[in-house]
Amino acid sequence: MGTQIIIKALLQTEKSSAYGGKGKYLFLVANSANKIQIKKAVEQAYKVKVKCVNTFVSIGKLKRVRHQLGRTTDTKKAVVTLVSGQKIEIK
Repeated sequence: MGTQIIIKALLQTEKSSAYGGKGKYLFLVANSANKIQIKKAVEQAYKVKVKCVNTFVSIGKLKRVRHQLGRTTDTKKAVVTLVSGQKIEIK
């Protein structure tokens, strides 16, 4: 993907906090990123070893603003599982 950003954010939600004890972390990623690119980006950014990556796309919702219909953008999220004994330090 070259100069495009793959990892947009480390998400801290109720669902992602439930993953925390299991060595899993939830990331917001670029829609065009694949699992291999996500794995390499996480390993480089956080200096950890990734075991597997699961991705899913959240479809944007319909919104109405001033009597006009529109949509929020689709987002892609990745659940990254780390090798046992590794963890990401969250600030």
